[in-house]
Order: sequence, then C-alpha cells, then structure tokens
Amino acid sequence: MTDKTISTIIVYHSGYGHTQRVAQAVADGANGTLLAIDADGNLPEGGWEQLKAADAIVFGSPTYMGAPSWQFKKFADASSKPWYSRDWADKVFGGFTNSASNNGDKLSTLHYFITLAMQHGGIWAGTNQLPANKKSSARDDVNWLGSFAGAMAQSPSDASPAEMFAGDFETARLYGERIAAVAARLAK
Repeated sequence: MTDKTISTIIVYHSGYGHTQRVAQAVADGANGTLLAIDADGNLPEGGWEQLKAADAIVFGSPTYMGAPSWQFKKFADASSKPWYSRDWADKVFGGFTNSASNNGDKLSTLHYFITLAMQHGGIWAGTNQLPANKKSSARDDVNWLGSFAGAMAQSPSDASPAEMFAGDFETARLYGERIAAVAARLAK
C-alpha cells in the first residue's frame, strides 16, 4: 500500500455561482482543489501544471443548450496540448453538471466529459449511487436525479445559488469521495 496523498483537481466553469457550489461539494468529498475556468474560458496561471500533477481530474460545467458552456469547451479544446503528450493518461476522471430543468439534457454534458476523458486516456468513475426513485423519495435525497455517469444538480432558473437542493450537494460530496477512493485504489 502507498502512503501517497491523492491529488484531485476539480476544473470547472460556473456562469452564475450554482455550478461553483456543486464544485465545492465535490471538492469537499474528494479533499480536492478547485480550479476555476474564468469567464473568458481560461485557466489561472499554473492551472495546466496542477492538472498534469493530479491523480484525479473532475470536470464541471453548467449545461447550456444541451452541452457544456462555451468557456468549458474552450478549455477542452486547449487540452489538446496535454492530450498530445499524454499528460493525463491513466488518471481517474469524473464529471458533474447543473441546469435549471430536472433533465435539461444534462446527460449530453456528462457524455461530453466522458469522451474528453477517454481521449486523454483516462479512467472514468461513475457515481455508484442508487437513485432515489421510490414513492417515498424526497427531492433532497441523494441521487434524486438518478445519474450513474456523474453527478447532476438542478437549480430552478429563478433560484439563487443559496436556494439549491441539499440532496444535490450530498450527491456531489459522495461522488467526490468515490473519485478519491478509486484514485487511491489505483495508486496502490
């Protein structure tokens, strides 16, 4: 067994603060570090180096019009440099998204993340969370939106980031724990 501390980077774009709150929940679960993509689609200084050094990378973006934000796509396109040199190969990957609708085509965003991770030679970790899909289930239950591919959150279009659902944050936190645990298992 290794004594190595697992480094998890949550690289995300948030347009209005909702997705940033989900990113923080993932980071809390993974004991990870947030790396925000700015409004122009750029990483802060040192961001690419952080991603290269990480054991696990988690992608996050709101779902706009059935896909990640253009800022996230700009980041993804710029990742062709680490792709070419295989800097992210064999890292553990995960992803999360938020939109105003319960569905909102969030799965398209998660599939975009999965494809990006696979192009980089990554290992995708799903949520491993059973859905809250019984009559007795409540909106604040874990995995109420029923995603296995990655964490999904929903925030009504007229809700502030402070008004988001607690169950979505717990889903994201547990997902962060899982990603860190998978990365630790592979580091053995």
